[in-house]
Amino acid sequence: MADVEMKLADSKDKKDEEETVVEEPKKEPETPVSEIKSNIALIERAVSTLEPRFTHRALRTLTGLRKKLDDTILYTAISEVYPKGSSVKDGLLLWLPTLEVATQEMDVDTAAPPAKPPSEPLPEVEIYFRLLLIHQLLKSSDKYPKALELVHQTVEKMQALNRRSMDPIAAKIWFAVERAYELGGEIADARPLFLAAQRTASLRHDDEAQASLINRLLRSYLHYSLYDQADKLVSKTTFPESAANPQYARYHYFIGRIKAVQLNYSAAHSNLQQAIRRSPPAKVAPGFYQAVHKLFVVVELLMGDIPDRSLFRHPRYFEIVKAVRTGSLSQFQTTLSKHAAQFESDKTYTLIVRLRQNVIKTGIRRLSLSYSRISLRDICLKLHLDSEEDAEYIVGKAIRDGVIEGKIVHEKGWLECGTQKNAYGSEVGELFQRRIAYCLELHNQSVKAMRYPLNAHRKELAAAEGARERQKELAKEIQDGDLDDDDMGEEF
Repeated sequence: MADVEMKLADSKDKKDEEETVVEEPKKEPETPVSEIKSNIALIERAVSTLEPRFTHRALRTLTGLRKKLDDTILYTAISEVYPKGSSVKDGLLLWLPTLEVATQEMDVDTAAPPAKPPSEPLPEVEIYFRLLLIHQLLKSSDKYPKALELVHQTVEKMQALNRRSMDPIAAKIWFAVERAYELGGEIADARPLFLAAQRTASLRHDDEAQASLINRLLRSYLHYSLYDQADKLVSKTTFPESAANPQYARYHYFIGRIKAVQLNYSAAHSNLQQAIRRSPPAKVAPGFYQAVHKLFVVVELLMGDIPDRSLFRHPRYFEIVKAVRTGSLSQFQTTLSKHAAQFESDKTYTLIVRLRQNVIKTGIRRLSLSYSRISLRDICLKLHLDSEEDAEYIVGKAIRDGVIEGKIVHEKGWLECGTQKNAYGSEVGELFQRRIAYCLELHNQSVKAMRYPLNAHRKELAAAEGARERQKELAKEIQDGDLDDDDMGEEF
């Protein structure tokens, strides 16, 4: 009977535990106002402890937070953070619509007064609010001039304060400056401002602002196809190694575009691989993810490789790949003329035009594998070339470049194809060497990206020193005869 009673009691306890687990209320999602307040607390903590990682944690939520912002949320947050009668508060509220400010003032006056009035926040908090205000103004096309005015005021105030604890927020401000100029004017108008700020950031060793400004300048140059100026900027500047992964991803993408235009496809391919590896997930930054992969596909085709089938979601690039793979010049020309406008907007049209020679080389290689002897007229018909003279010139160039082996018999007007090269040779060793170098570079960058706790080794050193001291004391007591074997314990 006692065993039965114990089982019944255990079952009751389990049911009570399950009921308590079920009864736990679910956490409600954080409101935008409370999220702004928690970010401000992190920024103030970063300033007081001299730890910029807290500011980075607050800025990490900026992408999702700015989508939830509106004038009411910003007004409420500013009113609750700043004390009544603050000049900074009045200056921030001027950028919000007057009608909503008036209605909100009535709501705030009728509410119960807080137990303790808030103190004046730090200047970093004001710059953070200005950043949120800029993103809010950029949501409406009617407020683009107002956003540009706020941008200029914010930059002047930020440079006048000159606080190193403001560096992470300043990097985000420069992105907002570029966005405001892009939507409200011309990106080229912001270039002198970026150049002056980049010189100042390099002199002050402000790595975060320097990385952001270099990317802003590169994007400005590439937007107007100024590849020579962009290449000179890359050669004259050094990208900071301590930059964040998103900044590195943008930098590698811009360098990949420059190298692809300069016909350095291997360097462009490696930089685009780094950009893909360092970029945020596709759900977080879908636009950047697609832009990098579009350029990556074209560069792989220019290198003579065929990209993986799983990369393609849009049919236009997949049709280009099929045309290059099969060597069909007519299919390539049809696809190029059909999607020319889209390729122009993707900034890949000039690179795709270069693929015409690859399509022709692929077609000639397939014909050389299929026929031991073929006339130039048949080559012209199969590759849809204009004339036999063009076919003769293209085949001769392919023989000279080593694409195929054979010779042209001019008297009879045909191509005699020879045996193909052996697939093994010195090129295989060079390919393996490139792969090994890439793996080693990936390992080194992964080790550099790891974070280690500060002064963690000192605890181990202190424990080791304490153990040595105890061993010395025990050995001394043993020599003096004060301890027996039973007193030393199991350690000895």
